[in-house]
Amino acid sequence: MAEQAKVTSVDALESFRSSLIVFVHTAHQHLDGVGDDVRRMRNWVQNDQRMHWQGELRRRSRVLDLAEQELFSAKLSGLRDNLVAQQNAVRKAKAAVEEAEEKLRAVKHWTRNFDHEADPLLKRLEGLRLLLDHDLPKAISYLLQAQKTLEGYTESAPLPAKAPPASPEMNSEP
Repeated sequence: MAEQAKVTSVDALESFRSSLIVFVHTAHQHLDGVGDDVRRMRNWVQNDQRMHWQGELRRRSRVLDLAEQELFSAKLSGLRDNLVAQQNAVRKAKAAVEEAEEKLRAVKHWTRNFDHEADPLLKRLEGLRLLLDHDLPKAISYLLQAQKTLEGYTESAPLPAKAPPASPEMNSEP
């Protein structure tokens, strides 16, 4: 005769199934959030940062032009104290322009390469989305069917016979 299954808690299956449903829902929300974050980042790099650094380059170039004009005026006036200060201002303004140019180059680089860098990572997330959309709903359905089967089994299985209580006469030693 085949051995009987010993089912101790069908509720554990229900609890696990419920947790799995919550996990699928939460994971979907997070995947959607990541997709939104990538879109916002792409927009930030391609639009916001490009415009910001183009504006900064223009502004810093104007400051450099002004500093060079003041240096030229200081050279014409022949004041040594003013000349050193103006040379320092020109040096700072040139460094600021170079920084803005470097930042703008970096933004242009990321504008060109953003999709190339992000797409492989997004494809990995799509694999997870496929798991969430197809495999886990099948698992949830399987757990529900297993739960129903086990509930049906426990309802139809005969209860084990209880042993009669031991009589006091049997427990006493002669």
